[in-house]
Amino acid sequence: MDNETIIRDFIAAWSRLDPAELGSYFSDEGVYYNMPASPVTGRENIEKMIAGFISAWTATQWDVVNLVSAGEIVIAERLDRTKAKGGKGVDLPCAGVFEMENGKIKIWRDYFDMATYARGMS
Repeated sequence: MDNETIIRDFIAAWSRLDPAELGSYFSDEGVYYNMPASPVTGRENIEKMIAGFISAWTATQWDVVNLVSAGEIVIAERLDRTKAKGGKGVDLPCAGVFEMENGKIKIWRDYFDMATYARGMS
């Protein structure tokens, strides 16, 4: 599979809210920078972090606005539509930069406005 397809599949997988499945897209030494938080390193740690922040979510659908790729780099502009317990929710514009290696995510830097997320989820 080419890197663009892998990232499109990864984005679609978020709707299943399965941390193990999402973690499987990362290399063992993968790094996830969920801006503006500190980076998380290692597939197991990334899976735990994902499990923690989606624990309050009831549904999410990530819509790809633009996706470009060149070699090992894939950039995906998205609108992440997330619902949470208690009727909370947010439509969050995001941009993710993925560095790939051997069909796995080596580094993912995800950029978004934390205030927009916090307002929707509080």
